[in-house]
Amino acid sequence: MKILYFYQYFSTPKGSWGTRVYEFAKEWVAEGHEVTVVSSIYSKSDLTAERLIEDQLFDGIKVKVLNIRIDNKQSFIKRILTFFAYSVLSSWYALTLKADVVIASSGPITVGLPGLVARYLRKRKFVFETRDLWPEGAIELGIIRKEWMKKLAYWFERKCYRAADLVVSLSPGMKNYIEQNHGHPNVISVTNAANIALFSNIQPFANNAFKAGKYAIYTGNIGVVNNSYWLYNAAKHLKSLGRDDIKILLVGEGQQREELELLAKDEGTDNFIRLGLMPKKELVPFVQHAMVSLVPLKGTPVLNTSSPNKFFESLAAGVPVVQNTTGWMKDFLEEHEVGFTVDPNDAEALATLLIELDDKSDELKKMGKQAKKISSTEFDKNILAKKMLAAIVAVGEKKNG
Repeated sequence: MKILYFYQYFSTPKGSWGTRVYEFAKEWVAEGHEVTVVSSIYSKSDLTAERLIEDQLFDGIKVKVLNIRIDNKQSFIKRILTFFAYSVLSSWYALTLKADVVIASSGPITVGLPGLVARYLRKRKFVFETRDLWPEGAIELGIIRKEWMKKLAYWFERKCYRAADLVVSLSPGMKNYIEQNHGHPNVISVTNAANIALFSNIQPFANNAFKAGKYAIYTGNIGVVNNSYWLYNAAKHLKSLGRDDIKILLVGEGQQREELELLAKDEGTDNFIRLGLMPKKELVPFVQHAMVSLVPLKGTPVLNTSSPNKFFESLAAGVPVVQNTTGWMKDFLEEHEVGFTVDPNDAEALATLLIELDDKSDELKKMGKQAKKISSTEFDKNILAKKMLAAIVAVGEKKNG
């Protein structure tokens, strides 16, 4: 089967970004399928290009690299322009490349354009992958404010769902939302995955400063959506209580990185530490040696459906998770006893929890063992790749109505 995958943020483990598409496509290629990914260049991925369009190959995966650079630090207008530029250019491949099934992976919702082109102009089977709920998230967070833009975004969202032969959601919460609000008859949930072999096997850790210390780790984007000030204020409260032996470590980049670094320096919050982007292989020991892994999000309803990579990778590393949504992640942590949930608006509560956990190392170790066990059955990349492939093959083999 020929699978054409439109996804703007393709990265391999050499990058500092999620590798879901790489891991899944690699498995599908091993199963004998031909996979072509059309991607742009994200600041956190390892893709590079010199020409406008380049053909590259990664472990059997054909990648059409569009030299359009996307960065979380770009202005809203610049990011919108890059989204549209990618969608328009990639639509050429929706028209010209042979494919049995076309996958469009959103967000942003604009990636649905090449999917719709393939569906209606070339009569391809169309799979719409929902990584987050666009435009709901952008509207709730105040990113999209003008009424005409909201109406246009919702109209386009409906078009994408109605055109799709299959919808793949990245969390049970998203699946429920899509079924309830769009009434789609064929929705499955395939969460983000973890590279179990990479994260579960203990890696050498040369950084003695952190190896010997006590810290809670956050990996990912440093910005509003990720509630980064919540982390800073928790570190500040720990400092005020004389517990700056417990550090909050951020590994990543983002819009609020510089301002938080300056604030920590000005206010003497030296237990709030940021390290830059690093490849997955270098990141693993930092996660494995943490007290807990932090998965913070801004307290808004749509983010209760989120499916962050760090959630799955932390559990695979045997590290309990502290998160702050009231959706499926909260239910999962409670059901399997592998983590904790804290109010997203109460940084002092986070600090208090970390102090309490400092005296419960045995409990954390027990949780860590359980986390490893459950992740190996629930979130293994190979298992989830096969689950998604089975649904895609079923769609591909189904004759047009």
